[in-house]
Amino acid sequence: MTARKKLLGEWRGRLTKVAMTVPEHSAPDRNPAVQAELRTLRERLPLLIGSLVASSDGLLIEHDLPSHLEPAGMAALSAAQLSLSYRLANIAHGGGFNEVVVHGTEGQVVIYAAGYTSLTVLAGPEVNVGRLHLESRPVARAIANHLAMAHSSGINQASIDN
Repeated sequence: MTARKKLLGEWRGRLTKVAMTVPEHSAPDRNPAVQAELRTLRERLPLLIGSLVASSDGLLIEHDLPSHLEPAGMAALSAAQLSLSYRLANIAHGGGFNEVVVHGTEGQVVIYAAGYTSLTVLAGPEVNVGRLHLESRPVARAIANHLAMAHSSGINQASIDN
């Protein structure tokens, strides 16, 4: 009886397994305009540790982070913080959300709403937060515009292909 159960289990395992195909390229399509915005932000703010752009559901779009920080995890945390901050602003004031600042003992984390995405900026403790906002807010707006144009051109290309 145990041999039959073992054989049945093996067959069941074979029938329920789905063959996975490996994608041709594992990295998402890079957006050079967004990459350029992140590089420019780093050049303009010398105390910047890094930055990233994440979708509202926590997927990494682009990053300029040091190697000791895991970009996908930071993207997920940024999306969670963005969602909580939006909800808090909506309940407290009935309005929208623009940014949230976390003042830590070892630096600042600022998350800016950028359309349906977020721009997360990490800076050292000595950074001038006013200058950080002055430089980062326009970058968040520019990134939102770049991604909106890329999305609309992708939709237009898909409709042409069909």
